[in-house]
Amino acid sequence: MKFLILNTNYSESVGWLYFQHPGLEKQPYEEQMRVWAESLGGTANFYSRNLRKLGHDPWAIIPNIEPAQKQWARENGVDENTKWCLRLRRGVVPWPYRESIKQRLYRILSAQIMTYRPDVLYCMAIETIGSDFLRSVKGYYRLAIGQSAAPLPDHDISEYELMLSSLPNQVDYFRKQGMASELFRLGFEPTILSRLFSSGKRYDVAFVGGLGGPHEQGTKVLEQLCRQHCVKVWGYGANNLAVGSPIRAAHLGPMWGIQMYQVLRDAKIVFNRHIDIAEDYANNMRLYEATGVGSLLVTDWKQNLHEMFEPGNEVIAYRTPEECAELIQYYLEHNEEREAIARAGQQRTLREHTYYQRMQELVDIVRKYLGT
Repeated sequence: MKFLILNTNYSESVGWLYFQHPGLEKQPYEEQMRVWAESLGGTANFYSRNLRKLGHDPWAIIPNIEPAQKQWARENGVDENTKWCLRLRRGVVPWPYRESIKQRLYRILSAQIMTYRPDVLYCMAIETIGSDFLRSVKGYYRLAIGQSAAPLPDHDISEYELMLSSLPNQVDYFRKQGMASELFRLGFEPTILSRLFSSGKRYDVAFVGGLGGPHEQGTKVLEQLCRQHCVKVWGYGANNLAVGSPIRAAHLGPMWGIQMYQVLRDAKIVFNRHIDIAEDYANNMRLYEATGVGSLLVTDWKQNLHEMFEPGNEVIAYRTPEECAELIQYYLEHNEEREAIARAGQQRTLREHTYYQRMQELVDIVRKYLGT
């Protein structure tokens, strides 16, 4: 099957990528995308590389990496420049206007879809790609799948024929809206391990992730933790923090890609919290990333956590900020217990939660909905 996988990266991480590689924007499209994949930002090429292992034909596109998209347009005879367009002002008067950067990138993405004609249009960026865009490329794909585990966009997404989510409560929501939906968990890419240095455990406690906003409840726990322990914090959204937040003193800026994985690897303990909309369900990427690199994961207790890991033996779960601080103190003082649980957590992830296994699950879901 032909899969076209659409995702977006944080704009800050895109800037970071091109800052790290001066002149990259002048390189051929395939080279820019190779460098992006090797940077390990987001899910990188984890979906496409494992679908390819399974014998499928995938292509991953990041529509908001503007330099790469413009380069593809140049290489494929698509106008990369913003165009002048006409609209009717007050429904009568022809009015010229220049298309926005977003409209230009949509136009390039449309050309890519029409060129590739995938069986499956798989979108992990439903906040950007809504029903209006899908209708504009209708007929150039067989099945449109959206993936979400975040606050839903304001625009219409009903054109997606299937919604996947790692959050059971979001699966229930989609189904109540009359949409087909299935549970589909996240995972870990084991090939990352060969790119990490075994430099020892440099940090007692590390946190990498979003601050404030949709992570408000978890940020409160992190604040209390920063008052009691030496926590190193890397994350975006620091401007959301109160002026007196103790996180500010621990904050070391955002962290992306391979550098993020190295930080997780170098921590004795990785603190995790879920986005507020997760409610009582565990689902996020940090569950698999922290365990996958071999560090002890201390995460918020959720009713379904046991379906992925065994609390107390493979990960540590807390119910209150006070319990979180106590558990962290205990496992900082008991090295052998901490390391044994971290090893067990890593073994579970490498045994059951890899992206190769996830792509096998995805193919089974797709075949069910395509009737193949």
